[in-house]
Amino acid sequence: MGQPEYQNRLSIEEYLALEKETDTKYEYHDGEVYAMAGGTPTHSLIANNAGRSFGNALLGKRCYTYNSDLRVATSRNKYVYPDVSVVCGKVTFFEEFKNAATNPVLIVEVLSEETGAYDRGGKFMRYRMIASFREYVLIDQRLPFVEVFYKNDLNTWEYRAYTDLEGLIHFHSLEVDIPMADLYLGVDFPPFDLDNWRLL
Repeated sequence: MGQPEYQNRLSIEEYLALEKETDTKYEYHDGEVYAMAGGTPTHSLIANNAGRSFGNALLGKRCYTYNSDLRVATSRNKYVYPDVSVVCGKVTFFEEFKNAATNPVLIVEVLSEETGAYDRGGKFMRYRMIASFREYVLIDQRLPFVEVFYKNDLNTWEYRAYTDLEGLIHFHSLEVDIPMADLYLGVDFPPFDLDNWRLL
């Protein structure tokens, strides 16, 4: 996640004012703010593909897809911007802070070299603080590889990995299937070393 932008901690009001003044998105963690890094064209394409795919699959289900403009509250002092969020029913907020959703069911993050470790670790840990949160989707932009974490009825997180571009991915929290190829529509994959898990 990198280093905070400011040495002094900011109040929530100061954080909101900072975003408004700079027109930049920041994550907020207990007073520390972190600028959101700009994504690659591939990152943007995959995130848009995912949002569109979920939106189409959820027509008529009263569940709605939001892009990275939706700020999400993982607690009263932690705010983030997922690449894609799905909320079922109306978006809810904390009474005292109505600028961040508190009830996403499913969240998608498109992985990058810079943010991959954080998305898998600290960010996932924070998302799990959200009571409504049931499913976490990580999409690799370097090769066809999608990971899905799902919280079952026993409150245990299950893991599935998908690599078949011709296959379907089932999302338990929403009871929908999405072709994996739809998530990667228009993506040209660079050469990748599977043995060492890195770009060539």
